[in-house]
Amino acid sequence: MRPFFRCLAVGFVASLILAGCGKKEPSEGGQAAAPTATVDLATAATITGTVTLDGAPPAPRKIIMSAGPECAKLHSSPLAYPEVVTGGHGALANVLVYVKFGLGNYRFDVPATPAALDQVGCMYEPHVLGLMAGQALEIKNTDPLIHNVHPVPHNNRGWNKSQPVGSAPIEASFEHPDFAMPVLCNVHPWMRAFLFVFPHPYFDVSSTAGTFELKNVPPGTYTIEAWQEKYGTQEQTITLGPKESKSLAFTFKSAP
Repeated sequence: MRPFFRCLAVGFVASLILAGCGKKEPSEGGQAAAPTATVDLATAATITGTVTLDGAPPAPRKIIMSAGPECAKLHSSPLAYPEVVTGGHGALANVLVYVKFGLGNYRFDVPATPAALDQVGCMYEPHVLGLMAGQALEIKNTDPLIHNVHPVPHNNRGWNKSQPVGSAPIEASFEHPDFAMPVLCNVHPWMRAFLFVFPHPYFDVSSTAGTFELKNVPPGTYTIEAWQEKYGTQEQTITLGPKESKSLAFTFKSAP
């Protein structure tokens, strides 16, 4: 990761922490009090939206798997990997949309269901994945060959584990928020995914139809950010009343 984007990622991590925790008064022991407010689902609102690309996406990148001939055997022809995934009418997939600011002093339960990452055809699936801090992450290897899972966090402790054929899923979790954490494979250098770790549940990854949804958001005014691997980030502000549903549209411009 280039220095500029590394610094940008660190800044976003700080903003995520602020967004999830809000302002806190010190306790008698001198430490900040834990968030105590809970979301009233009877008044919760919903944000839906679309993400599109203005212009043509770049041509798919040909991945040469000569460094891993066992991977090449899994494909009938050289893999053409789309760095920008689009659907019909410019719909843009793999865009991480989340609440960046405005949540205040709410606390959130960690989902009991693990987030899932797989290795299929010597590629990570999905390419972009969000989960909550403390939520379990299961990493599978459905390929008939060994992989090496290597997350490179910005705000958590990194690790590097081998995953042989037929082995049980790797179970992991991340204690702190983290933004655009690369997940690599030291055996197959073209493999890469991005993990986002949040202190709240208000995030989604756009589908091939370019759609996203943030459910059960408490009424308030929020900054919503959309991140795309190649085109960077965009922000919009939205105000939600009780039980209100509003929609946002993000449009990224393709590089010339």
